[in-house]
Amino acid sequence: MERISNFQLFTITMFLQIGTTVIFGFASAAGRDAWLSILISTVIGMSIILLYTTLMKMNPGLTLVEWFPAQFGRWLGIPLAWLYPLLFLYVAGRIFSDLKSLIPATLLPGTPPWFVVISMLLVIVYCLFSGIEVLARFTEYLLPVLLLLFILEIILLFSSGVVDFKHVRPILGQGWGKIWSAVWPTGITQTFAETLILAMLWPSVKKPEKVRKTTFIATLLSGLTITAFSLMAILVLGEGIVSHTVYPLYVLVRQISIADFLENLDAMVALTMIIMAYVKVTIYLFVAIRAIQILLNMLDNRLIIFPVAVVTYLLGMTMSQNINEHFYIGITAFPLYVWVPLLIILPIPLLIVTVIRRKLLKTHL
Repeated sequence: MERISNFQLFTITMFLQIGTTVIFGFASAAGRDAWLSILISTVIGMSIILLYTTLMKMNPGLTLVEWFPAQFGRWLGIPLAWLYPLLFLYVAGRIFSDLKSLIPATLLPGTPPWFVVISMLLVIVYCLFSGIEVLARFTEYLLPVLLLLFILEIILLFSSGVVDFKHVRPILGQGWGKIWSAVWPTGITQTFAETLILAMLWPSVKKPEKVRKTTFIATLLSGLTITAFSLMAILVLGEGIVSHTVYPLYVLVRQISIADFLENLDAMVALTMIIMAYVKVTIYLFVAIRAIQILLNMLDNRLIIFPVAVVTYLLGMTMSQNINEHFYIGITAFPLYVWVPLLIILPIPLLIVTVIRRKLLKTHL
């Protein structure tokens, strides 16, 4: 079985949580208080991750899709477990739908969306055949570079003289209502609760006893990173522009201009956003393939890779007609009717049943 280190789990977790969130902004419904919504979402998200890691400790050596048959029995547990690979495939399709809009709008204007998705998919399929260790090493080397670029971009924005602290005041000027609307359900589920998918990888970590600590640290750093960029977008662009911009990070970095020399860095940012999306969709496809392999009791998952790639391509190309429809489903309907039941509601009875079964087992012993 392939193994990954705890630091590699840390980098994978950060790539997953930041992912496309930094591309499209986060908690824009909260206006100038979006950064506060992110901090609250981070704290609540860490409590949900505590639930996930507790389930991991009570089901040692088992992946996410094995928890349900182990606790609910095969007749109920296996149908419930199948919901998760189907969810993973749908989310991967949504990310491809993100990319088919992002790349033609930023790096390659006029490029056919099908060409963008197929080009990305071919690289992802190669990575899927190579295995999780290759992806883990890729994130291990790349994350420090991307974090340094993020820090450099913030320094350059301050050096450009475009930061205005008046844009963020007054804090809580519109009360807690808008903040909470950004926190629940999208803020919690879109970034932090989806960490549940990594339960497919946790048994592969070399030191599973450190998974909780590693994931908590990664979540905290991810939350602070997203908070920093959300705050910078508000300080530079103002609440009105951020709320109506499809790619706020892309627009934000275009404001960098130092001595009419250091400017037009938007291509670098667009490339960074594409890399983040690439890693996230690869993680989703890998765990989907792994889940299907386990549920079908297959010895080799390579036979699944191409069918999964085709299904994901079709989903990405057909799930929405335009960016507005894509946003509406992703922000309004999907978190409430899909993320919340599968990522928050269903793990709670699973934990309750697990605790009861363990106590009954100890009683019989």
